[in-house]
Amino acid sequence: MTADTEAPAAPALRPVTPLGILAARLDVLRSVLLHSPSADPTTAALLDECRALAGGLDRYLEECTTPESPALARLAHLTRVADWSAPGGAGAAPLEAEMLSGHVEGQLLKMLVHTCRARRVLEVGMFTGYSALAMAEALPRDGEVVACEVDAAVADFAQRAFAESSAGRKVTVRVGAAADTLRDLAARGEVFDLVFVDADKPGYEGYVDAVLDGGLLAAHGLVCVDNTLMQGQPWVGGEPTRNGDAIARFNAALAADPRVEQVLLPLRDGLTLIRRVDRDHGDRADDQDPR
Repeated sequence: MTADTEAPAAPALRPVTPLGILAARLDVLRSVLLHSPSADPTTAALLDECRALAGGLDRYLEECTTPESPALARLAHLTRVADWSAPGGAGAAPLEAEMLSGHVEGQLLKMLVHTCRARRVLEVGMFTGYSALAMAEALPRDGEVVACEVDAAVADFAQRAFAESSAGRKVTVRVGAAADTLRDLAARGEVFDLVFVDADKPGYEGYVDAVLDGGLLAAHGLVCVDNTLMQGQPWVGGEPTRNGDAIARFNAALAADPRVEQVLLPLRDGLTLIRRVDRDHGDRADDQDPR
């Protein structure tokens, strides 16, 4: 993987979100229909309308969202043109540019940092650092992002990008297994206002439990968990995958967890926002004023 300044044009990314996959499938259906000798104009028009709805939404979201900073745009470009063909280190899953959080999700994370008035952010699963840098840009001057990354080479890629940004100095990278880092942070009594989980999917339940049980989340804190739609696999079914099964289990366990309340947002591949309620005082759902 390289981060050269003279990077070539970024290749198109394959669809990895439910909406992107739907738009791609509709493109295939349209092509099949147009090559059918019995193509019906009404059906073709309806299909074109569906393609426009599905295929144009992400682009419209980008247009209506505050632009990313030059530093984030450069990091996104370097991620997309890098060679990720080598396997991930330390037993990690294969790497690909499609793992990048991207502009709209990055801006949402920045907005959540502002809204929570966060000073300390914990990221579990950093990849090339786009989301870490986005959140760092929203932090006050004395704020900090502690980012966990299992792959040392990817962490080095991210740190080179951080060095080119004034906000990058707010990011502290912890290389190693996230579970070990979370135990260490808990033992040190560290507390975070916002936690973003975007790591190996089978580990999600353990990471969220470690955050909640280890005292890592501030009383007013928010946990954000990425990829909780997992390309539609949890509800569409089909050939089971390791990640699809893991996300289905995580979502079910979270929905049944009395410690928290949550909302799953259909942004990109799904983003779940979680707050702890079992330690609230006078703010539990069954104690709230009915007004």
